[in-house]
Amino acid sequence: MKLRTAIFAIALFFTATSFGVQAGEYRIGPGDVLDISVWKNVDLTRQMAVLPDGTIHFPLVKEVKVEGLTVGELETVIIDRLKKYVPEPDLSISIVQVNSMLIYVIGKVNNPGRFAINTQIDVLQALAIAGGLNPFAKDKEIAIFRKNSGETQIFGFNYEEVSEGKNLAQNITLQRGDVIVVR
Repeated sequence: MKLRTAIFAIALFFTATSFGVQAGEYRIGPGDVLDISVWKNVDLTRQMAVLPDGTIHFPLVKEVKVEGLTVGELETVIIDRLKKYVPEPDLSISIVQVNSMLIYVIGKVNNPGRFAINTQIDVLQALAIAGGLNPFAKDKEIAIFRKNSGETQIFGFNYEEVSEGKNLAQNITLQRGDVIVVR
């Protein structure tokens, strides 16, 4: 079991670093699948999905809010709670499956929909994933909607400018839950 966990952790590290994300930067989200194990304790070893409310239920520590935490932060939380029951717990956590990195592309693209991504992408890449703009799209009137702390931010995107190498700052890196609207 320990070997399998180590292999997942190594795979996550190389996957994350190959896409420019440091291994400790990924924030856990709803739908992600975690492998949590306490060495030499089979009863405290399990694979679980993060619930839609951003929590997991782990033996002895009960409900834990994991959404928004890194793997290292989650390890600290669980170890602190386990110490009451398990002396010096040797805890290992890895992300087995990333399911929470979703973006949405709607409007006048060839394949609108919800897209699961496993790397950081920008607006231009997301439009390519959605099959590109259809002939009726207003390529100068694309908007990206992002929710932050209950507030919605709207970013403009001019496909024509970016595709010509102009005003590239508007080709922002997308975040979990961003919605691209092509008018």
